Amino acid sequence: MSMLQYQNGDTMPIFGLGTWKSAPGEVYEAVKTAIRLGYRHIDCALIYGNEAEIGRALAESLQSGVVTRENLWITSKLWNDAHAPADVQLGIERTLADLQLDYLDLYLMHWPVVIKKGEGFPLTKEKLISLEELPIATTWQAMESLVKKGLTRQIGVSNFSIQKLKSLLENADIPPAMNQVELHPYLQQTELLPFAQEHNIFLTAYSPLGSSDRPAALKAQDEPILLEDPTLLEIADKHHVTPAQVLIRWAIQRGTAVIPKSVNPARIEQNLAAVNVTLTAEDMAVIAALDRHRRYVDGSIWVVEDGPYTLANLWDE
Repeated sequence: MSMLQYQNGDTMPIFGLGTWKSAPGEVYEAVKTAIRLGYRHIDCALIYGNEAEIGRALAESLQSGVVTRENLWITSKLWNDAHAPADVQLGIERTLADLQLDYLDLYLMHWPVVIKKGEGFPLTKEKLISLEELPIATTWQAMESLVKKGLTRQIGVSNFSIQKLKSLLENADIPPAMNQVELHPYLQQTELLPFAQEHNIFLTAYSPLGSSDRPAALKAQDEPILLEDPTLLEIADKHHVTPAQVLIRWAIQRGTAVIPKSVNPARIEQNLAAVNVTLTAEDMAVIAALDRHRRYVDGSIWVVEDGPYTLANLWDE
C-alpha cells in the first residue's frame, strides 16, 4: 500500500474507505470487513451520522487484535455549526467519544461555510453566518489548538479553493496538511493539485466514482454517469478490471488519496484490489482529456435567497 508522508513523518495510506451515505446497520459491517481485508484508512465525519457505529467497529477490531491503533489512520471533520472557537474542541471531543478513540490522525474543516449553532436543513439566510462575521482564520486558530492538545495529529480542510488556501496559509501557524475535495476524471482539479503539491498540502479525492448513490436532492437532471463513460469502460476492458478500479488507480497514480465508499463486501474487496492495478502513460493521457469541470457535489445546498454564500464565492470561480 502506497503511503503519503506528512511533514512530521506521519504516514497515511493513500487508499481508504469512505463512509458518507453508509446507512446505520451497514457501516458497522463495512468497516469491520474493510479492516479485516487490509484497509487501514477510514474517513469519517460527524455530519454523516454514523460515527458511533463506526466506533463500535473500530473498538471491536482493536480489541480482537486484527489491527493496532498505530496502524490505523482515522480522519473526521468539524461540522459547519461548530466554527466558533468555543465549539471546535467540543466538536472533536464528540467525534472522539463516538469513535471510541483518544485522538484522530486528521481533522478537517468540512466546508468553508458557517451555520449558526444547532441549526440544520432546510437552510435560510437567518441560519447562516458569513465568513466576514466568523472568518476561517478564527476557526483555524482553534483547530491548531487541537494539535497542541494531542486531540489530532494533523489538521486540514475540505472543499477549499486555491484562493481560500492562500489566505489560510498567510494566517496559519500550522499550515493545512490536507484538502479533501471532489476529484475524478470529470473534475480533475488541474490547477488545485499543483498548487497543493507546491505548498505541501495533500489532496484526498471524495466522490471518486461519481457519487451516483448520493441523495436525489443533490442530483441534477440528466447528469453524466462517470462509471459508464465509454473511455473508462474501454480502459477497464483492456486491463481486465472494473471501471471503479480504473478510477481508484487513476487517483492514486496522480498522488492523491482516494476514499471510495461501499458497504458491499465484494466491492470493498474489489476496490482494495485497485491498488495493484497499473495504468499506462497512454491511459493517463486519455483520461486527462475527459475533464469537463463537472461537480456532482456543487455546493448549491449552501445557496439560499439573500444568503451570504453563492457558488461564485464558495468556489472562487
